[in-house]
Amino acid sequence: MGASTSVYDEFIRPHWTEPERTNLQIVGSFVEGIKAKKFDEVIEQYKDSAYIQHNRSVQSGVKAIVEVNKKLAKQFPEFTLTAKHVYVDGEFVTFHSHVTFKAKHRGDDTKGLNVVDIWKVSDGNIVEHWDSLQPLDFMSRLLTLLTGGAIRNDNGVF
Repeated sequence: MGASTSVYDEFIRPHWTEPERTNLQIVGSFVEGIKAKKFDEVIEQYKDSAYIQHNRSVQSGVKAIVEVNKKLAKQFPEFTLTAKHVYVDGEFVTFHSHVTFKAKHRGDDTKGLNVVDIWKVSDGNIVEHWDSLQPLDFMSRLLTLLTGGAIRNDNGVF
């Protein structure tokens, strides 16, 4: 079956090529490292890949996204991302996920964030990232309002 992606095996489609499965493994390992709060391991594994970040409120590179997630983990220790759909098309890996900030909200699609992440993988490296966030409740709307204002890169959203 090719490269194992462990928790993401359920999303693998029979028509995906071996390189597409490998791209899922690369992105899946990255996501799982962040979820497990293994921030130093993520930086070591991805060698501070200077990928281009298209979320205007986050600087480019692995270290920047790790810092964002460290802050989230400190502020919201029960924060998690649950992939609902995963798609791979060549060098693009897309996760459609439910992000929650409290354990009791997991599985409640009226709480947290509806998130679509798109990663571009080239030569075994994550080279670009786009995301789109939809707050699902008042607290999430407030959080995105308070944290989403600063522009930290000039990469554009498209």
